Amino acid sequence: MHGQKIYSFEGHEAPVYSICPHHKETIQFIFSTSIDGKIKAWLYDNAGSRVDYDAPGKWCTTMLYSADGTRLFSCGTSKEGDSHLVEWNESEGSIKRTYSGFRKKASGVVQGVVQFDTAQNHILAAGEDNQIKFWDVDNTNMLTFIDADGGLPGLPRLRFNKEGNLLAVTTVDNGFKILANSDGLRSLRAFGNRPFEAFRSPYEASAMKVSGAPVVAGISPNIGRMDNLDRNSPAKPSPILNGADPASRSIDIKPRISEEKPDKAKPWELMEVLNPQQFRVATLPETPDQTSKVVRLLYTNSGVGLLALGSNAIQRLWKWNRNEQNPSGKATASVVPQHWQPNSGLVMANDIGETPPEESVPCIALSKNDSYVMSACGGKVSLFNMMTFKVMTTFMPPPPASTFLAFHPQDNNIIAIGMEDSTIHIYNVRVDEVKIRLKGHQKRITGLAFSNSLHILVSSGADAQLCVWATDSWEKKKSVAIQMPAGKTPSGDTRVQFNSDQNRLLVVHETQIAIYDASKMERIYQWIPQGTLSAAISHASYSCNSQLVFAAFTDGNVAIFDADNLRLRCRIASSAYMSTTAIN
Repeated sequence: MHGQKIYSFEGHEAPVYSICPHHKETIQFIFSTSIDGKIKAWLYDNAGSRVDYDAPGKWCTTMLYSADGTRLFSCGTSKEGDSHLVEWNESEGSIKRTYSGFRKKASGVVQGVVQFDTAQNHILAAGEDNQIKFWDVDNTNMLTFIDADGGLPGLPRLRFNKEGNLLAVTTVDNGFKILANSDGLRSLRAFGNRPFEAFRSPYEASAMKVSGAPVVAGISPNIGRMDNLDRNSPAKPSPILNGADPASRSIDIKPRISEEKPDKAKPWELMEVLNPQQFRVATLPETPDQTSKVVRLLYTNSGVGLLALGSNAIQRLWKWNRNEQNPSGKATASVVPQHWQPNSGLVMANDIGETPPEESVPCIALSKNDSYVMSACGGKVSLFNMMTFKVMTTFMPPPPASTFLAFHPQDNNIIAIGMEDSTIHIYNVRVDEVKIRLKGHQKRITGLAFSNSLHILVSSGADAQLCVWATDSWEKKKSVAIQMPAGKTPSGDTRVQFNSDQNRLLVVHETQIAIYDASKMERIYQWIPQGTLSAAISHASYSCNSQLVFAAFTDGNVAIFDADNLRLRCRIASSAYMSTTAIN
């Protein structure tokens, strides 16, 4: 090294953002990206760039090869704040696959550029939303995500070690954490007894099994357990840029042909969590009415609080504090939330009317900005101020009683109220007036969900019917009967919920979980209780980013599904989070 310039690569029309040196056989080359979204490839000469691609998002992008050098990936963010993680077809200069799982950003909100890394040919990781997200390189759906015990910035930077068993990630306090699996912990101990704090996993340490060549053995325990997964063998080497001589501005590289035959794809094995040591549980502090049964439960939209409606018609609120243990102040099982109420000592107590609590249908809904909560327990609907717990107003005295509530997504003054008599009232709080009554069900209303993007309201009833209403005219557009499993009667509660994109509808009945294309109201996936999860379904919900579906069963089991296809990923047994006394 003598410090003398050998080559000067000129051709970008905007500042260079990243470079990615690589080689194929004896050919050395460099990829470079610029902030105008251009990707160029250069040989070590002064002949100029050989290719010119457009990066997804056309802004800041980083490129990386898999550890074996056969697969090329890029990850970046657009000026609009949308992130893109893709694999490239090098020979054609086209995108081979696009990985899903990034959150759609609000227009104009750009906090920075997503960073990513790849481990041992099989895993991709990227930092977003104060989390680390993971993908199998052969599957476009996100595997899992973790918050690493909290303390991560909005767009954490991260890097795997060469072996793929350690992952370094930056923190908001200008430090970094090292996440390790069982192999990684052994590697750390090999350096001696130097003090370090292993990332405490919510799951047991165990290896991730991958068919084919040795890969990231056990990235799981501390990176959201992903063990017991069988995947296809690694992809075979492929040329970077097939073509003619340098004059045609391409790189001619003959690929090495692998004689290894790929394994046949195997189904994912079910991961089971059977005891408390396999994950983390936070038990909420007791309240004066602790003996009251929780009948409705929901997180605040901001993710900093949890609301519980009890069978005694009283609502309780718990909040997570922002502190060193929880810098984001968001819900986490790593920190116990605190029971919260205003200095006045007020509690949110609902009107119960003349209906015995055990016979009433409790319902609760939260405004989009978390300012108001409305609820009912057989009596009038009460609207509470979330800061003072004061009752702002009451309305809709029974009969009929209210059975489901939903705020209009664009106007907190407009409320959809499902009734015991099967009608839906569109009510204006400001003028204390029912604008219109919607009739289409035969039994009580059990679910309501608005889609702002599709301009519809979907209702579900105890008659196992789904009705679609246009929110501009309140006319019924469609009615769909839920397809019941053989031998099951169309009765019982049905709940509905839109995903974050508001184009897919989750439909939950005690006999099934189903995903519908909301634009057509056509069922595209269905899961029916079976095997160790054969009890009736008591509730199900999308995760906050709509990547997963969590389902609870009447026997205490909890199941986790991929939201894209309702593939079962995990079963959490009641023994893992309930005491023996509670189970009995």
